[in-house]
Amino acid sequence: MFKTLQTPLSFIGRILLAALFLPAGIAKITGFAGTVGYISSVNMPFPTLSALFAILFEVGGGLALVFGLGTRWAALALSVFTLVASFFFHAFWAVPAEAAMVTQLLFIKNIAVVGGLLTLAAWGPGAWSLDARNGN
Repeated sequence: MFKTLQTPLSFIGRILLAALFLPAGIAKITGFAGTVGYISSVNMPFPTLSALFAILFEVGGGLALVFGLGTRWAALALSVFTLVASFFFHAFWAVPAEAAMVTQLLFIKNIAVVGGLLTLAAWGPGAWSLDARNGN
């Protein structure tokens, strides 16, 4: 049964992963000054450059997942991006106790997303992708 569902499930999985990154990247574009301010607030180095990289990863990587183009590399890049962002923006160990639960849930959610991205990198995008069409 799962062999029959492999192609549509791979496609749906890519779309759902992209649904996390694309809207976030677009929001960073439309609210660029706020994004830079937020990045500054967590003491991440080079906040303007970091915001530009975040947009590149989220929009570019999200589109790569949607179309299944360069999928394995995009998934690897997004997994590293998500892992790094998790330590800066969801540091549950560094927040007051009353905020730790939600922050920890967001951190763990991101770790699970990294797991999904690594699985996508390992197994590829499936048959409904430009990678498959191009023989990659």
